[in-house]
Amino acid sequence: MNSETSPLFFPDTGTLDVTVLVFSGASLLCVASTIDPMRAANRVSGGTLFKWRIVSLDGKPAITTCGLPIAVSGSFDTSKKADMLLVVGGFGTSDIARTTFTANLRRAAHNYRMIGGIEAGSWLLGRAGLLSGRKATTHWEDMEEFTAEFPDTEVRPDRYVIDGPVFTSGGASPTFDLMLHLIRSRVGMSVALDVASVFIYDEAHASSDAQPLVSLGRLDDVHPKLAGAIRLMEGHIDAPLTIGAIAKRCGLSARSLEKIFSKAVGEGPGRYYLRLRLKVARRLITDTRSPLADIAARTGFSSAAAFTRTFRHFEGRPPSALRSAHR
Repeated sequence: MNSETSPLFFPDTGTLDVTVLVFSGASLLCVASTIDPMRAANRVSGGTLFKWRIVSLDGKPAITTCGLPIAVSGSFDTSKKADMLLVVGGFGTSDIARTTFTANLRRAAHNYRMIGGIEAGSWLLGRAGLLSGRKATTHWEDMEEFTAEFPDTEVRPDRYVIDGPVFTSGGASPTFDLMLHLIRSRVGMSVALDVASVFIYDEAHASSDAQPLVSLGRLDDVHPKLAGAIRLMEGHIDAPLTIGAIAKRCGLSARSLEKIFSKAVGEGPGRYYLRLRLKVARRLITDTRSPLADIAARTGFSSAAAFTRTFRHFEGRPPSALRSAHR
């Protein structure tokens, strides 16, 4: 979903000055997807299409989720100007979004022609009021909470969203697509294709493609009906469909669907569907403050007791113990 009015997405072979603000807890892949396409664009063009400066909130290296530090050239300076500010967030960023930093970000916004929120960076933009009245996205795991947190934002399930001088991206792969789109818009298809080729990357998705709960990879090649069945499951987490209903919508018998799942993923569709719901429940337990009864309802269980029994059976401990361990 693009409402592109920013001149930064117009043809321009001049150097784009970018500040990349990285927070500890960000994914290394998100950081790479933000920076490496710019580096590759400079390399394949033989010029300086982009220059960038990596900063952190306090000037110390940002520690990514895999433990590798990101070297920075200093702390975020709210008075410093650039063409674009890219905010790369991750685990814990939504908590930072509740601090005074967001007021500083709001004041600094006029120093940039465009601001982007990468993955959880969208929370910071939202808290700073930069998404008010605009379309935006975030990582699919946070979509429901993000929508509740920012009711004046039109939250989309898209891979990335550009709305005027602000854009948001749902994760690493969408960010790579977004950066390719920026390169293509500014300096043409040839350079963008050369950048994609450097990484042996096939851009197979549009910005408006919905973020999947399950990344299916090449399952369409395994069986064309399998991907459709999984998409139906992930679209009905809170009100589960019967396996018979899923099979019917896919044009199969329940027995045929059982065989396809057993062969392709090593378990039946019922067990796979249940594990998918429990995966969503696990994330809600560890990443949100939602009551366990609400989580049970949001993942399709008839009662908190039924949810607890099933969760304990699969996880080896009750949901309350998991939540206590992550406090």
